[in-house]
Amino acid sequence: MKARARKIKTTPPSRLAYFAVCGAIVVLIGIVFGQTLSHDFVNYDDKTYVYGNPLVSAGLSIHGLSRALVDTRTNNWHPLTLVSHMIDCQLYDLKAGGHHFTNVLLHTIAAVLLFFWLRNVTGRFWCSAFVTALFAIHPLRVESVAWIAERKDVLSAVFFFLTLGAYVRYTCARSIGRYLTMSILFACGLMSKPMLVTTPVVLLLLDYWPLKRIADGKSFRRMIVEKLPLFALSAAASIVAFALQVHSPSSVGQLPFGWRLENALMTYVTYIWQMLWPVNLAVFYPHPDDRLALWQVVLAAGLLIATTWIVFTLRQNRPYLLVGWLWYLIMLLPVIGIVEVGLQGHADRYAYLPQVGLYIALTWLAGDISASLRYRKEILATVGIGTVIVLSACAWKQTTYWRSSETLWTHTLAVTTDNDVAMTNLGTSLMERGQLDDALSYFQSALAIRSHSEHNHYNLSLALIHDSVGNVLGRKGRLDEAIAHFRQAIAFRPDYPDAHYNLGTVLFRRHDLNGAISEWRTTLSLHPNDPGTNANLGNALVQKGLLREAANHYEIALQSEPDSPLPLNNLAWLMSAGPDDSLRNGVRAVELARNLNRVSKQNNPFFIRTLAAAYAEAGQFDLAIETAQGASELANAQGQHSLAIQIQDETDLYRQHLPFRDQTLRNAR
Repeated sequence: MKARARKIKTTPPSRLAYFAVCGAIVVLIGIVFGQTLSHDFVNYDDKTYVYGNPLVSAGLSIHGLSRALVDTRTNNWHPLTLVSHMIDCQLYDLKAGGHHFTNVLLHTIAAVLLFFWLRNVTGRFWCSAFVTALFAIHPLRVESVAWIAERKDVLSAVFFFLTLGAYVRYTCARSIGRYLTMSILFACGLMSKPMLVTTPVVLLLLDYWPLKRIADGKSFRRMIVEKLPLFALSAAASIVAFALQVHSPSSVGQLPFGWRLENALMTYVTYIWQMLWPVNLAVFYPHPDDRLALWQVVLAAGLLIATTWIVFTLRQNRPYLLVGWLWYLIMLLPVIGIVEVGLQGHADRYAYLPQVGLYIALTWLAGDISASLRYRKEILATVGIGTVIVLSACAWKQTTYWRSSETLWTHTLAVTTDNDVAMTNLGTSLMERGQLDDALSYFQSALAIRSHSEHNHYNLSLALIHDSVGNVLGRKGRLDEAIAHFRQAIAFRPDYPDAHYNLGTVLFRRHDLNGAISEWRTTLSLHPNDPGTNANLGNALVQKGLLREAANHYEIALQSEPDSPLPLNNLAWLMSAGPDDSLRNGVRAVELARNLNRVSKQNNPFFIRTLAAAYAEAGQFDLAIETAQGASELANAQGQHSLAIQIQDETDLYRQHLPFRDQTLRNAR
């Protein structure tokens, strides 16, 4: 006689339970990551993405929104990420705390979305809550949340989970409207970070479990056809990402395929180990090159193959194992290092979404295995709460290292070896603080490490380190040594624009105008619209007496940075006080000078003087007199008495209804 299976009655969770879980998630994230609101920017991509990016730092504008769609200075195409940074600059200016707050907020939203989606699609309340807690506070999340430049991670996660939720709604009641909603959310995710290109495959996995839409080969083929538009979006995003990252002037060379494959196998296992034992985490892990032992690679490959075989054989009774494992393997594939786009061996941020698959598989497995235990709920609750507390403490500690560039790189050097990238960035931080000798020591140590490798993959790295040494030597006034290092940087990477730019700067300081102009023109051949290079080249051309060419470069600089003070001032001055009749344009000069003084908040007597000269050229002599008098008074108040006297002389011309002409420009050679 067969025993009758005992039915366990389950009470649906109350609304209070949902609020309690969501509240706990918000509190946990606040405890772990709230400290970042007092953290600063770091000198690793934050400058490229935010405080050194004029398109972003100018805030939200029609110009910025249009440029975000085509801007490639970060070597990535993620316009929505750029727009989110613009919004932050509009709201918080360049106060780092506000930018950190947005990262924390987006991560919180992503975690809550994960909880509701997973609960909705599986019906498992507490399992979903535990998975969400792991996602929310695991130490491997720190890099994605505490690093402002990784906004693309947290923003793309929000759209990723919205896409999954929209897909579930679509499967419940298929309609064009719901499919379009899902597709738009997916496209937004790709426009936040192209790593989401594997999402259509994740949806296929969900079709298998827990949606159970795949029963045989015919239904599988139907599911693939259903997602062809999504695969097309992924293909387009992949092509753009590959073109920008791999073929950009600042990209690194490709390591031998064997090295990349070996590292990829090890990296899959490394992320699993870091998930279980998250210690010695760093912002940058040097690539192992060919230093991996054969037994390590074989063991990693064997572990991956064995795990794949096991979860496949258990797919009937425990389909979540297959889905979670493949979620992990497939989502990591674009950043596993088969196609090399950086010098790192692996990066914590890459595990941000892929590890959700492992959390699901292990949590569901623990729930099933413990089903027969006596005090099951008590045991699971104790283990679960203990795990969350320990991981939260580890994540809180890891987040403290992101307080500043110096704390970040000092910690990185403490937990890694032969890390030339960390040495270079720590040296850069010290250089910006004026600690030139200490900075030089780190740069030279980094150069010694990287010089041991002759592989062309590291040519860019060698160029960066020589370039950094040259910068310090230039600041110390050792110009000949600086020039030698810049030339070595160019020898390693002739297409490295920064080395040409910095060499031009040192040559300009040595009054070698022809040499500086040549280097800056080379820089522009590699980076045509760089505003700083165009402005500096314009200044050198003015000294050579090539005023029209100089004006053209100022115009190009202003196209990229409409509010850049020096091009605004210099172009307005040429158009109002320059000796070239064909260049003078009083109306345009007034427009430029007004914008200049708006940007400088009417606090620079040189700029106010330019506005006075522009008014005079435009024939508005009363305004010219009034403006010049204000400039003279401000110059005296700031102790610039010789400038005040010079402006008074120019004011006398305006009283005679005569514009000012700068004779130094006429005599420039």
